[in-house]
Amino acid sequence: MTTHHLTTDGPSPVHLPDPFPAPEPPPAPGCDVCRALAAQRLEARNRGDLSAATDCNVEIRNHPHRTRGRR
Repeated sequence: MTTHHLTTDGPSPVHLPDPFPAPEPPPAPGCDVCRALAAQRLEARNRGDLSAATDCNVEIRNHPHRTRGRR
């Protein structure tokens, strides 16, 4: 009979990138808020904080502009 023991001494888990990442929204032309969010997104990505980078993407997508979706 084989006995299996769980340990934490094994290899580290593998982290795979998303094969189909959602495109990052571009900042709206001329919008200082979107431009600042894009800069924050880049800083977050550079420090490995992908959660904060995703939060910036959501903020950019949801930031209201007169030319987005309004007639």
